[in-house]
Amino acid sequence: MTPRRLLLLGSVALLPFAAQAQSGGRALRAGARAPLLIPGKTTLFQRVILRPGATLHAQLGAAQGRPLPGFSVMHVYARREGWLEIGREADGRVEGWVREDRAVDWRHTMIGAFTNPAGRERTMFLRDADALRGLLASPSMTQNAVAMRATAGQAGSPVLALEPETFVDIQRNFYLLPILEAETIQRRDGTQLRMLEVISAPAELRQAPAQADPARLRDFRGGVVFVIDTTISMQASIDQTREAIRRIIARIGDTAVRDNFRFGMVAYRADISARPQLEYVTRLVAAPDLSQPPDAILPALAQVRAATVPTERFDEDAIAGLRVAIDQVDWQAFGGRYVVLITDAGALDATDPKSQTRLGIAEIKALAEARGIALFAIHLQTPEGRANHAHARAQYQELTRYGAAGSLYFPVEGGSPPAFERVVNGLTNALFRQVADTVGRPIGGVEPARTPEAERMAQQVEIVATAMRLAYLGREGGTTAPDVVRSFTTDRDLRDPTVAALDIRVLLTRNQLSDLSQALTRILDAGLAGRTDPTSFFGQLRAAFAATARDPARLGNLARVGQALGEYLDGLPYQSQVMELSEQEWLAMGAAAQRELINGIETKLRLYQEFAARPDLWVTLDGRPGGEAFFPVPLEALP
Repeated sequence: MTPRRLLLLGSVALLPFAAQAQSGGRALRAGARAPLLIPGKTTLFQRVILRPGATLHAQLGAAQGRPLPGFSVMHVYARREGWLEIGREADGRVEGWVREDRAVDWRHTMIGAFTNPAGRERTMFLRDADALRGLLASPSMTQNAVAMRATAGQAGSPVLALEPETFVDIQRNFYLLPILEAETIQRRDGTQLRMLEVISAPAELRQAPAQADPARLRDFRGGVVFVIDTTISMQASIDQTREAIRRIIARIGDTAVRDNFRFGMVAYRADISARPQLEYVTRLVAAPDLSQPPDAILPALAQVRAATVPTERFDEDAIAGLRVAIDQVDWQAFGGRYVVLITDAGALDATDPKSQTRLGIAEIKALAEARGIALFAIHLQTPEGRANHAHARAQYQELTRYGAAGSLYFPVEGGSPPAFERVVNGLTNALFRQVADTVGRPIGGVEPARTPEAERMAQQVEIVATAMRLAYLGREGGTTAPDVVRSFTTDRDLRDPTVAALDIRVLLTRNQLSDLSQALTRILDAGLAGRTDPTSFFGQLRAAFAATARDPARLGNLARVGQALGEYLDGLPYQSQVMELSEQEWLAMGAAAQRELINGIETKLRLYQEFAARPDLWVTLDGRPGGEAFFPVPLEALP
């Protein structure tokens, strides 16, 4: 008996979740009934997920009914005698009655999203909450998990299903893995894991696509874009990066792998308003282009030169350069998507008025992840930048964190040209070697890793490359997920709890995201207005929200900031600096912490603008033109 497959929902009739006041869903028709509200809420409607086998009845208790698609999401208009009156829309149109035992209440729009399984164990789905709770609390969790996983597919096993071997990419093939409940478990070693109760569709409800044929890897293509600091101190590094690219292109020559690997380059500097001699903030030197031969990039690279004048400050606009690489390259053609930042300085942060994007490290990282791009950083730690090293290191370690691979950050101590040459050659060779091995066309003459540092780099690149292969096979083969009706799992890798196995996300409509943005804008305005008098912050908030609220009395006694945000955020399993903030805590924070919080809100607002501006990242689940669009917002991106 083999472990069961997990089939995720990709085409359910998921409809607006919140009341018109919050979600902007379709308005109630004149005289129409509203769905029931969730107890204790003023804007959130009750909704349920239908179990397979649910039937719709014209009257309460009627004997005859017609089958409904399992796992449809419905609004609840009435509850009586073990029956639910339901409707797809929140506009007052009811469709009939279903038995209450054929539906599952879904209070939050939380869903799970698999992380790439490279470098971690496949997620298990257990039939029993107590079995998982005991496993997570056990001192021998890792060993017990291995033994439990080995029973998958056996009669009586607590394991209902395993995660697919290849990657199910929610940004490319949206699926629905609803989370019914989430419980945080604190282990004795201090690590925290969330136990999740989830629901997904059984395989017999729809035909599952066949798994991808590994032979398709012959068509796998890798693209590497170098985002390089071209300020006055960087000429030697520019030359050596260009030489590393030239060597790989020469190695490719007319070999079979020449059609599977391409380079690109983005140059960046800093704001030019005060120093126009800098010429540009960002420049797309060349994009990886499969329609051109590999060496077609070389003339463009030959024109790249360091600036002739210094910038105003040591940090440069690295995030602007990364954004060009993320947005202006056609990554759809590439299975391996790699961006390598090369710099001897830190990056301007989101609060810096000279920043072109006004995005922070976390926000640009989120945009790269949404495109399936792995970010690397080579940091030249030159003597001249010694005071900047710790700041830049912290930024780039956060920027380049990539699942089980850890941080793809490679410092060059001393910043000497020979040391940099070893690092850039090692990384370029490792990336190329992984693509060549993936397509089954290894190329001789590429130097193997010889030092401990080079071996560590090669191991990290291998994990990243494995992740890219799994994502590629998942896209090509239409990977689906295990056929579990209701089960329990965890959001962390049981072998290494520091590695995420499932991201928790919240489905927000465009209108909900817009409402959230407006609320944060009012909080930001109140914070900026209260800079000279922090005691006025909550007064400003109460006035701003009371003026726009449909229930001013509710916000007139605003005790914590979360009351001013949408109810769809209440009760979510995440720690929020903003949601629980009270007036007393605000005053106790001090000016520096207050400023940091307000800056964080401003950065979140820019991220939401980026989400809204990228239609390819939104999903319409009901399949109809003009249907409600949703964005699966990661918990970490919420305020």
